[in-house]
Amino acid sequence: MDEKTLKAIAQQLRKPEGEYATAVGNKMNEGNKIINLQSIEAMDIQDNDEILEIGMGNGFFVKELFNINKTITYSGCDYSEEMVAEAAKLNDNLIKQNKAEFILANGKELPFNDHLFDKILTINTLYFWEDPENYFNEIKRVLKKDGKLTIGIRPRSVMKSYPFVKYGFNMFSKEELITLLTQNKFEIEKVEENMEPDQENEGIKFKVENLIAVAKIIN
Repeated sequence: MDEKTLKAIAQQLRKPEGEYATAVGNKMNEGNKIINLQSIEAMDIQDNDEILEIGMGNGFFVKELFNINKTITYSGCDYSEEMVAEAAKLNDNLIKQNKAEFILANGKELPFNDHLFDKILTINTLYFWEDPENYFNEIKRVLKKDGKLTIGIRPRSVMKSYPFVKYGFNMFSKEELITLLTQNKFEIEKVEENMEPDQENEGIKFKVENLIAVAKIIN
């Protein structure tokens, strides 16, 4: 691929928009199925949990949270208008039941009251946080004192093999993720390193794994 194409891919992965937004959202669902399902499992959802997802994309995996526990309530925010619209359409039944909402918002300015959520989930967004401290401060503000944050990413060892990451992606090893969380006053509860089946793109096979951290605020 030429550099123009790689840059366009990077921009769409960061914020799906325009005529390609729907296709990009569907492609991300396909490639990120396992990391989504394993991150959701790692959350340890409990009865009546109020859950926030930062960067839910088109909301395809929201149903999986409700498959685990139907007593939860869910808020999803994304700063792509197209993804918010897609997510609302896909989860219309949950919205009508007042079980879910989808909001256009940037993760560093969350439109929620303090200490509202039991669990916060974010998958494959950390790469794009230009000032992580701001994001973590907002997360700590809206998370209950005993709440938990779950972050799912592809580790640096995997990400560095993708040619588009030179356009605006920050990458993290397990150790770097732990350091980032502890520097921002989070206590690590667990970190999972999971191998996934290889993925293929344009005839080239890529090693795929994920890194999932669950942490709570240091009080």
